[in-house]
Amino acid sequence: MNGPDPQKARETGPVLIELEAGDAPALTPAEAPPVPDPDLPGASLPGAPGGSSAMTRAVNMAARRPSRLGRWALSLALALVGFMASLAAWDFVNRLIERNPVLGMIALGLSLAFVLVLVAIALREWLGFVRLGRIDKLRLAGEAARAGGDLDAARAVVDRLARLYRDRAEAAWGRDRLAARRGEVFEPADLIDLAETELLAPLDHLARAEVERAARQVATVTAIVPLALADVATALTANLRMIRRIAEIYGGRAGLMGSWRLTRAVMSHLVATGAVAVGDDMIGSVAGGSVLSKISRRFGEGVVNGALTARVGVAAMDVCRPLPFAAAPRPSVSAMVGRALKGLFGR
Repeated sequence: MNGPDPQKARETGPVLIELEAGDAPALTPAEAPPVPDPDLPGASLPGAPGGSSAMTRAVNMAARRPSRLGRWALSLALALVGFMASLAAWDFVNRLIERNPVLGMIALGLSLAFVLVLVAIALREWLGFVRLGRIDKLRLAGEAARAGGDLDAARAVVDRLARLYRDRAEAAWGRDRLAARRGEVFEPADLIDLAETELLAPLDHLARAEVERAARQVATVTAIVPLALADVATALTANLRMIRRIAEIYGGRAGLMGSWRLTRAVMSHLVATGAVAVGDDMIGSVAGGSVLSKISRRFGEGVVNGALTARVGVAAMDVCRPLPFAAAPRPSVSAMVGRALKGLFGR
């Protein structure tokens, strides 16, 4: 019996191609870039704008820091418009007083009332910044007391936390339990953990409910409304409202400017850590290959945007909470998304 023909084996066997020294190594399937799907709404080539989800675009828009020249231009424009409006109002009131003193005095009174309202709004904005700064200082003090092992500093932090929530009905039962048990704890970390468990647990529950409500709203609008940029607008407004409500729950009530500053802090944190981009890739790969996306791609996008809204909400809880998550577990994004979308898109 003749043996196998070497020439035929070489023709039918695998072909090995030697790489030159300067050639780049081949990418593995895990490292290869995703193939663009032209049927997916908003899809584009890798790296091109428009290929990300609405939540990713909304976060990037909110986190984008304006240039110093742009801030100067905006400030000067506002100052110029305010000066011109004030001068026009002054001339109007003076001419009206000359023509009809009664109507002139009425116009003067209305102008003064408007100025007082503006002063009250400015005062409210300033108080909002003060409250946000108080929360930040309390968080830093708690971290320092835990790291340094200072019992007196830990007790001071607990006292400040109890004063912060002394008028909150949700924390009444926790305040009583904390007052009854704090004398038994002599370790700084344990004392801070006790305060976190007793005072912040009910507030965490309210904050999670706000996150789930916002995720449900964003997911519903993305899945149902087919208008262009409607999902981006809904994501921005829902996240702004969610972050403001979370700040109010934890005691950091802020005005318009304070809420925008807080929102930019949350979004900048997400962009800096890459959490939104990673979450978009991970959740998109799961939702894109599910039965849900085969039925409707808009429903798949709704799941992705709702999940990323929940991720933003968890980041807002980290920023607004007066103590970092230590004794209490950090909320799970997947669990909140499951509760928020339960029954919305089916099982």
